[in-house]
Amino acid sequence: MGKCPPYQSLDAVKKVNNEFQKFKGPVFHLIGNHCLYNLSRDILLPLLKIPGPNGQAYYDISPGPGYRIVVLDGYDISAIGWPRVHPKTLQASEFLEKKNPNSDKNSPAGLLGLERRFVMFNGAVGREQLEWLDGILQDSTKLKQKVIVCCHLPLDPCASSQEALLWNYDEVMNVIHQYKCVKACLSGHDHQGRHSIDSHGIHHRSFEAALECPPETDAFGHIDVYDNRLLLWGTDRMQGTEMYFNP
Repeated sequence: MGKCPPYQSLDAVKKVNNEFQKFKGPVFHLIGNHCLYNLSRDILLPLLKIPGPNGQAYYDISPGPGYRIVVLDGYDISAIGWPRVHPKTLQASEFLEKKNPNSDKNSPAGLLGLERRFVMFNGAVGREQLEWLDGILQDSTKLKQKVIVCCHLPLDPCASSQEALLWNYDEVMNVIHQYKCVKACLSGHDHQGRHSIDSHGIHHRSFEAALECPPETDAFGHIDVYDNRLLLWGTDRMQGTEMYFNP
């Protein structure tokens, strides 16, 4: 769970972050489980300049005409990243006790189907964040913006293994499906990389993980944004993907 020794983690993140600072454009981050194994939120979020309130890591940006990017905090309710006695940690631990009978809460052994997502390396979007998301999508609808939702944890079972899904992906998608402005949901965590289109025509793309790359290979890409499509141009292990939608 995180290959970097804890005493080296802060220096390692600073070194990588310094490379991002050389980019001649805006840089935005979202956090995942590997970020939180060795660094707490109170250290990580200021370092990455994540603007979420009160230790939260969700926010939105409008990078250009007609589009809005919504970054969700998939570890809002989580047993990792928060202090051990934090209410969100306690809520997550109580949830896992009910949902996962294994002594090792990172193990899905014995869990069936979609219940296999109830493991400690996943998390949930909390009630306050769900209400925030609903407000953002209302506003985007009024402004006639197209929305791209980003979350480390996948939001669609067809774009992920069952073990990698957000605990309450269904609640999040129930909010999203009330609106027509969301065109794509982008995620990581699954490692293998998958693409699906859900019942409302929303594209779900989980990205291939760099940590699965054989030596001398890569997994990265960029997305060209158009009025009616997103085009992912992948390198090496990351597969290119065309995501067309109704403007």
